[in-house]
Amino acid sequence: MKIIPFAAAVMLFFSALPAMAKGGSHSVRGYTKKDSTYVQPHHATNRDNTKSNNYSHKGNVNPYTGKEGTRND
Repeated sequence: MKIIPFAAAVMLFFSALPAMAKGGSHSVRGYTKKDSTYVQPHHATNRDNTKSNNYSHKGNVNPYTGKEGTRND
């Protein structure tokens, strides 16, 4: 009978792994800048210390829009 609580704990742990992962992306709500420019809602990669793995960087493709990256910084 101890196997069932253990199995439940293991399943809970593995279901939480995507939330703990550094990679991935998130949704950004639309917002208005200080200069009154409206920015449409979009997806962005999660923040890390690497610029080359972002959707806008050359060699990467945004899976939501299909656009290829153009930035080289």
